Amino acid sequence: MGEGDKRPDRLRVAVLGCGSVGSQVVRLLTEQAGDLAARVGAPVELVGVAVRRLDATREVDVPADLLTTDAAGLVARDDVDVVVEVIGGIEPARSLILSALEHGASVVTANKALLAEDGPTLFEAAEKADRDLYYEAAVAGAIPILRPLRESLAGDRVTRVLGIVNGTTNFILDKMDTSGAGFSEALEEAQELGYAEADPTADVEGFDAAAKAAILASLAFHSRVTAADVYREGISEVTAGDIASAREMGSVVKLLAICELRPGPDGADQVAVRVHPAMIPRSHPLASVREAYNAVFVESEAAGQLMFYGPGAGGSPTASAVLGDLVTVARNRLADTRGAGESAYADRAVLPMGETRTRYHVALDVDDRSGVLAAVATAFADQGVSIQTVRQEGRGADAQLVVVSHAATDAALSATVEHLRTMDIVRDVTSVMRVEGGDE
Repeated sequence: MGEGDKRPDRLRVAVLGCGSVGSQVVRLLTEQAGDLAARVGAPVELVGVAVRRLDATREVDVPADLLTTDAAGLVARDDVDVVVEVIGGIEPARSLILSALEHGASVVTANKALLAEDGPTLFEAAEKADRDLYYEAAVAGAIPILRPLRESLAGDRVTRVLGIVNGTTNFILDKMDTSGAGFSEALEEAQELGYAEADPTADVEGFDAAAKAAILASLAFHSRVTAADVYREGISEVTAGDIASAREMGSVVKLLAICELRPGPDGADQVAVRVHPAMIPRSHPLASVREAYNAVFVESEAAGQLMFYGPGAGGSPTASAVLGDLVTVARNRLADTRGAGESAYADRAVLPMGETRTRYHVALDVDDRSGVLAAVATAFADQGVSIQTVRQEGRGADAQLVVVSHAATDAALSATVEHLRTMDIVRDVTSVMRVEGGDE
């Protein structure tokens, strides 16, 4: 064993942050101390909690002698074995994690934004320090999805990960589907119930889901994927009409994180990663995910189809994932070993969104006269896009065509829509939404 061949008599833990997640981590560390000691093989001792303000109101009582505003000093202590980072954001979280690793502590983090932006720097620091960096809580709260990808499916070839990974947007879209509410009304209800922040931009514009998609794709496909690689659209433009159109098709609208292997122009597998609202059939397992719940659907060559479902956010659920990582990391410290680090050996390129194959649902207000359907079909055919279904609704000034395409490159579909906007017979393109699931 390292460290003078002396087995530690206890594992000393420092927590950075005491908000909704941090406070529940502290509570669980305290309330479950006996069970944790039995599971780890030695007592787990909380030695410090870094906070911004000592006098802030907290969800749990933390002994005053454990609180400190000196986070940098806490992570640099030579008696700290594990640092739990739940403050979020890029800085000072990055500097604190790097300092913790440099000073010999292993790290458990829930910081999806930092991992998606600069994960390689953290992984390299952990490798250099010969310490663990675990982050199950960074994606989908309490749902165990990262460890299955990293460990349980390590001998398999994952081909696709499809997920609802943001509870706020799922709550909003679910309310729009079940009550007929518009986006603004559903968002207001989400804010009143505490599912959405006062500034909901990170959620409703897809930034949160994109960070999680980058982490999922990196693990699933053994390649470095950052949030900047993820094509992103939010749900703020989704209308009640879009929801109604989906219902007419026997579908529901969800904000999906989609990570898949696709053949590139040279035939080699590339990574396609995107976050956007999409219509999926109500028969699809993800269609039944309601309110603020999350679910991740994984497809692999040997295991087939797997689905992971549960609460994707909240203090206690996220703290559960943190504690699971903490137990593993603590066991590794006792055994003087470390778990698997970053796996980026495949080094696959990221396929541009324009080259990714998707399907479109397009609703058009059109002139009610002969030749309209043929002209619209020609507009699709000119871009090499075939039509799966088309239906006409209304007559006269209310005439509308609803077209669902077969799979084609997103660039071709986008060009088709832009051309339709310029046609004299098309008064307006009222809805454009991608379609997932079902036949291509």
